[in-house]
Amino acid sequence: MCRSIKTLRQPEQTASDDDVRAAALQYVRKVNGFRQPSCANAAAFDAAVEEVASASRRLLDALPAARAVTRMRLE
Repeated sequence: MCRSIKTLRQPEQTASDDDVRAAALQYVRKVNGFRQPSCANAAAFDAAVEEVASASRRLLDALPAARAVTRMRLE
C-alpha cells in the first residue's frame, strides 16, 4: 500500500473530492510505476485516476459513517 495515501474514512469528517482524487492519483502512480505518464499513456493514466476516484467515492458513500461503526462495536 502507498504510505502517502491517507485514510479517507474518518469518524468526524467526510473525505473531500480533492482528497479522494489525490488518493486515486497516488494509487494509479503506484500501479503504473511512474510519477508522470508519458504523453502516449497520459489519456489511459488520467482515465484510470478518474475511475479509481469514482469507485472510491461510491465506496465511501455506501459505507456507514466510521463513527456509527464505532458505536455499533461498543453496543
